[in-house]
Amino acid sequence: MINLKSQQEIAKMEVANRIVAEVLQEVKKHIQAGIETLELDNLAEEICRKHKVKPAFKGYRGYPKSLCVSINDEIVHGIPSHRRLQNGDLVSMDFGVCYDGYYGDSAITVPVGTISPEAEKLLKVTEESLYAGIAQARVGNRLTDISHAVQTVAEDNGFSVIRDFVGHGIGRNLHEDPQIPNYGPPGQGPKLQAGMTIAIEPMVSAGGWEVKLLDDGWTAVTKDGSLSAHFEHTIAVTDKGALILSRI
Repeated sequence: MINLKSQQEIAKMEVANRIVAEVLQEVKKHIQAGIETLELDNLAEEICRKHKVKPAFKGYRGYPKSLCVSINDEIVHGIPSHRRLQNGDLVSMDFGVCYDGYYGDSAITVPVGTISPEAEKLLKVTEESLYAGIAQARVGNRLTDISHAVQTVAEDNGFSVIRDFVGHGIGRNLHEDPQIPNYGPPGQGPKLQAGMTIAIEPMVSAGGWEVKLLDDGWTAVTKDGSLSAHFEHTIAVTDKGALILSRI
């Protein structure tokens, strides 16, 4: 069941998502060769304490940390550790908080130092695919219009969209209906209505779309070892188009 949100509920989600955006931007400033991913997680938690909000991921289905940090061929759900970032790495960070009973969720991928031209293109195209999807989040469109827009941008540039993970509704719960695949034909699924709040999150691979799970039970990597990037915004569908909640 898709829960439509009131203006008051969307306002609370906007606060939650602004905090998420602030955390990601602050952590991004500390991305450099030599830093441990655990230090990034500690920084994210520190900012949550300042805002008196709860990290959304910590303890969710047993996830042990607050921030997801996925490097290079890691697609999503990488667990912060004593691993140190290296020059040339691509670092995807996914983060969420709960504020006054409502959730925010966003993800960015950032370079460490100098990265390859292929990695630069992957970052650019993945972010472009996110905004192409957001542009389709209009009243009267169908849900898979978002999916198709994401897939088209990625594949037209020679990349693959990861099919094992999807975007999702969000609100009082971190994951709500509907699920939003990043691929598929347009014009299918429920009609988009004002008051829908959704997290659109393309994960794009420089190689194939197949995934495997590491032994930690969380970290998903590309099966062929190719680079991956991940961008996500939480948005509200309004009569005036998509309102991006997770943008400072």
